[in-house]
Amino acid sequence: MDSLPDPVDFAIPAFVLLVLAEMVVAWARDRRRYCPRDTLTSLALGLGSTIAGLITGGAVYAMAMWLWQFRLFDISYAWYWFVLAFVIDDLAYYAFHRSAHRVRWFWASHVIHHSSQHYNLSTALRQTWTGFISLSFLFRIPLFLIGFPPAMVFFVGGINLIYQFWIHTEVIDRMPRWFEAVMNTPSHHRVHHATNPRYLDRNYAGVFIVWDKWFGSFEPERDGDRPRYGIVKDLGSFNLLWAATHEWIGIAKDVWHAPSWKARWLYMAAPPGWSHDGSRDTSETIRTRWQAREQGRSAWRKPISSSSAEGPEGAPPQAA
Repeated sequence: MDSLPDPVDFAIPAFVLLVLAEMVVAWARDRRRYCPRDTLTSLALGLGSTIAGLITGGAVYAMAMWLWQFRLFDISYAWYWFVLAFVIDDLAYYAFHRSAHRVRWFWASHVIHHSSQHYNLSTALRQTWTGFISLSFLFRIPLFLIGFPPAMVFFVGGINLIYQFWIHTEVIDRMPRWFEAVMNTPSHHRVHHATNPRYLDRNYAGVFIVWDKWFGSFEPERDGDRPRYGIVKDLGSFNLLWAATHEWIGIAKDVWHAPSWKARWLYMAAPPGWSHDGSRDTSETIRTRWQAREQGRSAWRKPISSSSAEGPEGAPPQAA
């Protein structure tokens, strides 16, 4: 088996039908969940991503086959190897996804997926055009070197992508507790897409939320802090080219004007929002300010202890 079908090709009709079904539900429940221009932008970005994948897919597959010749083991196409490949590939996806939020070079591609202020199934189709430029395929290199055939790796990667489609919805509130404990769900992924300080850079999982729980990046959705979607500095435009390239343009400008070679490097490799003079916000600085405010509010609400309470008629407490 030198090749396997792309499962995403078979899933596309279901994607379209589910988007239409969710639109009907949104029309009946809350029409704000869908914005026609935003949905069209998401669909157009998804189409552009498909075209970009067709252009660069051959080169990625050729590199995978070249790396595979240095494999440690010869792995067959038995079903259990597919299962193991799926699990390891999901871990590789977690590593990629976390890096895509923590390294600006990778974020420049991934930001497209987060650029909608709406959260619905059409948002799942809002995908990057520049994944090849950002070298996102590097995270699958360990699988090829272990010995998993490239066709198998890309096949399970397609299954992973299909799984992630359905979690981009507000129609589903919570899944059963056992499912929420192990799997990525709409509730967990709403957190990931939120710009609330509590939720920034959390829940990177593709399929298994256990990766986030093991590596300290999990945050549950809270009913008292409903997610607000988009990116910290929203696009303010439905222009396709701007949506697909705005972060690359920002990197180019910052590198050009950087005061040193170290700053140039960090404008590409540091977290999004980093600046040489500290004038911008990263997710850490946003979260730190929010935590300080929350601690201040908690201190303000804290009841006055009996040892410091006033005596009768406002008199100071009596000395012991």
